[in-house]
Amino acid sequence: MDDGVYAGNAGEDSATDRGWLLGHFREEGDPRHSDAIEVKWGVHPRGERRAQWVEGEVRTALLVLVSGRFRMEFPRRSVLLERQGDYVVWGRGVDHSWFAEDDSVVMTLRWPSVTGYALTDGESAARPR
Repeated sequence: MDDGVYAGNAGEDSATDRGWLLGHFREEGDPRHSDAIEVKWGVHPRGERRAQWVEGEVRTALLVLVSGRFRMEFPRRSVLLERQGDYVVWGRGVDHSWFAEDDSVVMTLRWPSVTGYALTDGESAARPR
């Protein structure tokens, strides 16, 4: 990485940091460090769901279906992503959750990358719904 370039594999690199590849949580000097955006490669087995709803989100997000069948839940609607390339965007303050209807791979981008917002395993940014 001395040349400012990082090449990797999303599947392999996502095994750490709960799938997050890029954001404020990477070390300064790492090309994957960004205060502007976060990128996640999410691999979810059929039947997996988010344990708690995210409430009071402070970022905007884009989730794109790479493969599988994935449902995003919002307070007033549900969005089913079932064709490769289907996507959904939600803004700040939009509560949400998700459910993998089939084995699924999704890529999530959210911005800005908020320092101190990263979670460790077993923690949740959400309050129980």
